[in-house]
Amino acid sequence: MSGAATRFAWRDGEVSGAWHRPPSGERHATLVLGHGAGGTMDTPQLIAIAEGLSSGGVATARFNFAYAEAGRRSPDKPDRLEACFWGVAKEAAEGAKRLFLGGRSLGGRIASHIVADGFPAAGLVFVSYPLHPPGKPERLRDTHLQRIPVPMLFLSGSRDPFATPDLLDRTVNGLEAAILHRLDGGDHSLKVPGRPAADVNREIVETILSWIRAKP
Repeated sequence: MSGAATRFAWRDGEVSGAWHRPPSGERHATLVLGHGAGGTMDTPQLIAIAEGLSSGGVATARFNFAYAEAGRRSPDKPDRLEACFWGVAKEAAEGAKRLFLGGRSLGGRIASHIVADGFPAAGLVFVSYPLHPPGKPERLRDTHLQRIPVPMLFLSGSRDPFATPDLLDRTVNGLEAAILHRLDGGDHSLKVPGRPAADVNREIVETILSWIRAKP
């Protein structure tokens, strides 16, 4: 099941999207997932997460950032990325009981920026948050996180070069309402040697579902 295709409007046009809705029609919450810098809304892991969450009662939306929609590999400037996510999230919020935002790597980071700038959300879900560029731990992308007033869930691999364990631990511990779920042996794509992708994805889904269900 790849979700129901849709289009999301944003400031400068439209982008492709897909809705994964709970089979029973009952939704505990809604989650919008942005993709990573080198991927698209059809990244296999993103689809697997969306399908698993919808089966657990969380309506999930995937979408393309405008650069991916146009077939470009290089991400747009931050203002366009944020405007695109803002437009998608605004539409997804219609009829949502509780709206969560997040995504893989870049997608999660952009979600965090729009919430820091005032977009209303119940919480943020980060799959491999890119805390710093590989090999450049001094260039932390954490300042705006202090301005976020909602709970945050970080899912990160212990071998992720974009978030070394000690720096990510320090960052999460310094946030008032953040928790970290570390996948032992996982890299930035959350590939774990010796573990099938389906097993890793199941752990990701179960962690997100448990976290969302625990929120009021």
